[in-house]
Amino acid sequence: MAKVTVHRKAHFNAAHRLYNSDWSDDRNATVFGKCANPHYHGHNYELIVAVKGEINPTTGFVMDMKELKDLIAEEIEEKLDHKNLNEEVEAFKSLNPTAENIAVVIWNILRKKIDLNLELIVTLYETPRNFVVYDGE
Repeated sequence: MAKVTVHRKAHFNAAHRLYNSDWSDDRNATVFGKCANPHYHGHNYELIVAVKGEINPTTGFVMDMKELKDLIAEEIEEKLDHKNLNEEVEAFKSLNPTAENIAVVIWNILRKKIDLNLELIVTLYETPRNFVVYDGE
């Protein structure tokens, strides 16, 4: 049976600060630059969730796209949109909210909700030119 990958795009805005609490302000500034600003900064994140699997012969779907859309809206957009990631999102109270870590957190949330027979790939654009991809490995 053919495997097909379906994609759903989503968007959220969030603020964050990149820093290591064990380091001095100077070291944080050296490593993270402007992203270590103690007053935070924001991004317009673009998220692409890809689900790969065999086409269901009954529905013709790999996954119902409305179901995927609703899942992303409820589990990701509602929890991250217009939030200060460091202050308001539990996962990032002890985890530096880099694009890499945000993608892994999103993948872990969605993985629990999507059929394990389907492959899951999360692509997160922090800027139009900076993005990360995570597939669970």
